[in-house]
Amino acid sequence: MLDRVLVLSVFIVASCGLAYELIAGALSSYLLGDSVLQFSSIIGCYLFAMGVGSHLSQYVKDEDTLARFIDIELLVGLIGGLSAAILFMVFTWMATPFRTVLYALVFVIGMLVGMEIPLVMRVLNARKAGFKELVSRVLTFDYLGALAVSLLFPLVLAPKLGLTRTGFLFGMLNAGVALYTAYIFRRELSAFRMQTIRAAMILGLLLLGFAASDQLTRWSEKGLFGDDVIHAETTPYQRLVVTKWKDDLRLYINGNLQFSSRDEHRYHEALVHPIMQTLPWARRVLVLGGGDGLAAREVLRYPQIEQVTLVDLDPAMTGLFARSGPLVALNRGSLTDKRVSVVNADAGSWLETNTEQFDAIIADFPDPSNFGLGKLYSVPVYRLMARHLSENGLIVIQSTSPYYAARSFWCIDATLREAGFQTWPYHAYVPSFGEWGFIAAGKQPGFMPPDRYTLPMRFLDGDSTRLMFSFPADMQRVQVEPNRLNNQSLVHYFEKDWSQVIR
Repeated sequence: MLDRVLVLSVFIVASCGLAYELIAGALSSYLLGDSVLQFSSIIGCYLFAMGVGSHLSQYVKDEDTLARFIDIELLVGLIGGLSAAILFMVFTWMATPFRTVLYALVFVIGMLVGMEIPLVMRVLNARKAGFKELVSRVLTFDYLGALAVSLLFPLVLAPKLGLTRTGFLFGMLNAGVALYTAYIFRRELSAFRMQTIRAAMILGLLLLGFAASDQLTRWSEKGLFGDDVIHAETTPYQRLVVTKWKDDLRLYINGNLQFSSRDEHRYHEALVHPIMQTLPWARRVLVLGGGDGLAAREVLRYPQIEQVTLVDLDPAMTGLFARSGPLVALNRGSLTDKRVSVVNADAGSWLETNTEQFDAIIADFPDPSNFGLGKLYSVPVYRLMARHLSENGLIVIQSTSPYYAARSFWCIDATLREAGFQTWPYHAYVPSFGEWGFIAAGKQPGFMPPDRYTLPMRFLDGDSTRLMFSFPADMQRVQVEPNRLNNQSLVHYFEKDWSQVIR
């Protein structure tokens, strides 16, 4: 019976250990971007720390093994459980030491987790368990625990509980293991009373944190974004935050500003109308990304439009902008317009399997800050777009800043040309972002930017459009490689470009 309790605890502590690693990786990706770098460095630091912990476990005296296992469980539960909340608050209020705190926490948690399994094996070995059976049982439950949390974390825990509450939950599991183990082995523990009191106190603290985690997250995000957070949601794909200050609504995805209602008209008019004005015959339009419905809003202003297909990965995003009163007012109900079909799917996969043709394609993806997004700006995906574009149709790609991220901008242009398109890059000033870039492209040459607009505009006119297609000396073309899937050069350019921007 007692041996079964210890082996079962291995399943729980393995789940908890991997959960803290996943929380640190997801949180750092959310706050810092570049998920591959964050997860790789965190996994490496964590595994190294586990090795250090395994080495240190040999210095625990045999007679103290069980007591030290309980103490380590309490420490892992306390530090791991608080880790997400600590990292949120450090990033919000003391951004400079964030990486130091991040890797310090990962190392300490990894070191403590690395001591757990050797100590459990020593306790079981002292009970005369057969060595082959001992190793088999412990490692089997260790790997099963890792499998369980690796499936639950992205599908249930992160989207349903959020990162902070998930951290507190697994901290409570660690503390629960310590408390239950102390109770089961109470006759063998000389400091049973004190360990029980410590376990109860830590469990109570983590339970309080679990109950207050939403408030802690809102407090941290208010400090991070500055304005009142009116909606915050962690989906299986991203963290969505909507803020409000006076009449200004702002959307953040994974901490990055997507639009401000005060000047989004500049961005979306520049994105949509230079190509749509030159396609008076267009009837069918494909919008890739743009789950906020703002690009679709501009497209629907043209009376000849019969169908808009909007493909966005996240149903939580399109659902929010189809139901929330202030956001529906902003996009003028575009996502529930009878001419609009919303498809929640990966844009690349959808392009590969769908056979429809469109007169215009508007790609309004988030910036290529990681490899998952970078693939949407790649040569193969642009070739797929070409298959869906009518012979005389046009596409437009939001293309980050030609001023702050020149290599990224011109990489997108080079990628489109590599995919066989004729390109016409342009830019517009959006106060929330600065100078921002777009690239119009088509299969045929001869595109001429419009010198007037048949629809009333808040920002665009013939003169401003002419200037948008002219690049000053500090935004001229630079030589870069196209973005291919095997190297994802665009993601590397993007990281280097924006790391040099002084904020």
